Amino acid sequence: MSTKGAYYIPHKAVWPFIGTSGMMIMLAGFANYLNGSTIGPAMMIFGLAMFILMLTGWFALQAGESESGMYNHEVGISYRMGMMWFIFSEVMFFAVFFGALWYARNLSVPWLGGFGDGPGRATQEILWPTFEAVWPTNGPGEIGGEFEEMGAFGLPFLNTLLLLTSGVTCTWAHHGLLAKKRDQLIKGLIATVGLGFLFVACQAFEYYEAYHEMGLTLGSGIYGSTFFMLTGFHGFHVCVGAIILSVVLFRSWKGHFTPENHFAFEGAAWYWHFVDVVWLGLFVFVYLL
Repeated sequence: MSTKGAYYIPHKAVWPFIGTSGMMIMLAGFANYLNGSTIGPAMMIFGLAMFILMLTGWFALQAGESESGMYNHEVGISYRMGMMWFIFSEVMFFAVFFGALWYARNLSVPWLGGFGDGPGRATQEILWPTFEAVWPTNGPGEIGGEFEEMGAFGLPFLNTLLLLTSGVTCTWAHHGLLAKKRDQLIKGLIATVGLGFLFVACQAFEYYEAYHEMGLTLGSGIYGSTFFMLTGFHGFHVCVGAIILSVVLFRSWKGHFTPENHFAFEGAAWYWHFVDVVWLGLFVFVYLL
């Protein structure tokens, strides 16, 4: 029977339920940990294990279906549209946090400092007479304690170079795939994954320095909270991207992907370039301004 024009519909799977359950257990465990419960760490580990199980099973299922020729052009279009919408949702996710930083730094702080005459000055006298409109600020009465502002030209600049280089190696790997040069594909992916995890290691060291040497913590007022919120979420996305690329690297070793059928690589590359672009914005708005 001809399958021309047919559309493959995946069978029912338990992986979405397992993944969602694992993330909910991780979140509940984190909440318990923050509130001093001894069961929190165990719940987080169990939830993470469930999430990893979901990734392993679902990735293996999708790879098997793809390599067996079950997907046609229409399915490929659906995958691409789904990935585009996913990345768009991620753009909006980071836009909210960039907006929060801009609002706090450019509007809230000047307003509380009585910017201008008339209503602005009256607002300061009513709400916070002693507030000084300077950035970074650590809260009323210096409740955030003394801290040192994170500079841009150190580890952050090194991390920028690492991510930009990883974008180049990822594109180089893609060209190798299109040219049927599997060695170039694998070498490019190895370099990209290595640079991604090196970025995460450098950020972990940056956090250690911030907490132990600079006094900069999540409790360091609005500056500390927005700094760790933005850089932390971005670091998490780098981890996710590096893990996805690691799966793509493993599949490349197994001989998967052809110039005509390689959306898994393509989607991972889109996500990685998105992470690169977000970091450039973050480097400017968080570290430079």
